[in-house]
Amino acid sequence: MSHQINIGFETEVEDEQAVSELIRTCAKRVLESEDVPFDAEIDVTVVDADEIRQLNAEYRDKDAVTDVLSFPMYDFLNGVPQEELEAEPDTGCVMLGDMILCYTRAVEQAAQFGHSPARECGYLTTHSVLHLLGYDHERSDEDTRLMRAKEEDNLTFLGLTREN
Repeated sequence: MSHQINIGFETEVEDEQAVSELIRTCAKRVLESEDVPFDAEIDVTVVDADEIRQLNAEYRDKDAVTDVLSFPMYDFLNGVPQEELEAEPDTGCVMLGDMILCYTRAVEQAAQFGHSPARECGYLTTHSVLHLLGYDHERSDEDTRLMRAKEEDNLTFLGLTREN
């Protein structure tokens, strides 16, 4: 599959190239591990705390800084599409949706949890792509366990363990 991960930065990060490569690698890994049988496209925007707080308030009625937001284009349930998917004529890819990642929050959380910013960004990317594919840790305890297991499996495969 030829998955397309488009990344834009609306905030300054220490090494845009490294962060882009990490996000792209993690997103593609999730799509591969989920055996997504079509070329998928995801738009990622890296923002600061003010921007994500505004988006969180606007779209989720939560006036607080969060780490990542996912905006799916299609309805999936645990990786299975619940509606017909259409490829974009220009790219041949199915647009799965948008991911908004707050880099400043990721760095803060990495320090708080005692691991690297790379591990935290990898986790947030993995988490968001799973949301785009219809996994939801807020649906039930069983769904929480399923999503957490998939997150850890992908991060372990990529070498982004809690020690990193």
